Amino acid sequence: MPTSPSFQVRISGDLAVFSRPELKAERMSYPIPTPSALRGAIEAIFWKPAIRWQVTQIQILNPIRFKTFLRNEVNKKAPAPSAATVDDGGEAPQLLAEDERAQRNTVALRDVDYLVTVKFELTKRAGPEENVKKFEEIFLRRLGKGQHFHQPYLGCRECIADVRPSDPSEPGEPISESTDFGLVLWDIDFSGKKNRPVFFHALMENGSIQIPASIEEAKASVLQFATNQGGGAHV
Repeated sequence: MPTSPSFQVRISGDLAVFSRPELKAERMSYPIPTPSALRGAIEAIFWKPAIRWQVTQIQILNPIRFKTFLRNEVNKKAPAPSAATVDDGGEAPQLLAEDERAQRNTVALRDVDYLVTVKFELTKRAGPEENVKKFEEIFLRRLGKGQHFHQPYLGCRECIADVRPSDPSEPGEPISESTDFGLVLWDIDFSGKKNRPVFFHALMENGSIQIPASIEEAKASVLQFATNQGGGAHV
């Protein structure tokens, strides 16, 4: 499918929580952003069924630092009223936060700043009048004006993200660190009967992380990682 040129977008925020899926009760963030979370921040600026965004590179501009705090949460979701209650009226089920409140620990990233390279491709849902140039111009105009469909965030809705065009005059260089972060969530595969998480082997070289372009590339990186570790991996 037709693909756009690459765009560089600056994404920053005071806090970020890219939750590790293996830790459920207590939220602990990956040290780096997940591609799916950054894609969500871009989609908040501009998205249509006719395009699919892809994150190709992440540059870490600020040192990786964590912050720990407690939050009041509830143990379960508020129950939805039944169809009969919606149609005929009646008392809807309630959730009293005082009865279900729990304090949970959160390990978040603080003072994050990323330079993200993204591009999009047209999907099969693109109409005959829709093309790459049209969507490119819309995205750049909305990005430059600070417009968004909903507030961009960094992993959790409480972690507000500032998404803006990359400005060469704005200070910021990738950190001079190289680290192997192991397996990190790449995205969710919605193609089967059940949604499945897809991981990739995240290597940072001088503050830059290259992101697989497809599910196949992500799975291949996991298999290579498992081979290097001398074991197997279920992907």
